[in-house]
Amino acid sequence: MTDGTNLAYTGRVWKFGDLINTDMIMPSAAFRLPGNEQHTLCFEAIRPGWAKQVRCGDILVAGENFGMGSGRPIGEVLRACGIVAVVAESINGLAMRNCVNAGVPALNCPGVAALLDDGDTARVDFLAGRIENVAQKKSLQVLPLAPLLAEIVSAGGVIPMLLKEGYLHAQPFVPASS
Repeated sequence: MTDGTNLAYTGRVWKFGDLINTDMIMPSAAFRLPGNEQHTLCFEAIRPGWAKQVRCGDILVAGENFGMGSGRPIGEVLRACGIVAVVAESINGLAMRNCVNAGVPALNCPGVAALLDDGDTARVDFLAGRIENVAQKKSLQVLPLAPLLAEIVSAGGVIPMLLKEGYLHAQPFVPASS
């Protein structure tokens, strides 16, 4: 569940460890699938069947250096699975931007791996920088999501934001033939 105005999310936690790279999130085989099916292979190598278990509104929690590796569109893949937010001990910069650009807020949060486990209910307020384990009533305070990144997420991602602001056109320009 989300309140789009304040970027606060409450959902079930899926917890992953350290050094989760983009190949684990979106394996090469996913590129051979149609775009609307690529998410079905998300985390398949390390948690088979995971994509079928995720529900819309779930939150991903990870350890150190989440999303290291290439510029694969992990944000789109995670969003297609139902993940609405990513919080990790540390997130690779490119992975964070891939998430934000797809409308999935992501936040570095040292200590989150000790705060939350698989199946817990988390509440993450990206503008306040507060992460809470709802059942245990324990929380962490970190730096909030940067204002520009929050604006991109609130718009639904970078493409919807650019469309809304008139920097992109919904219909591609096709020059007249000469």
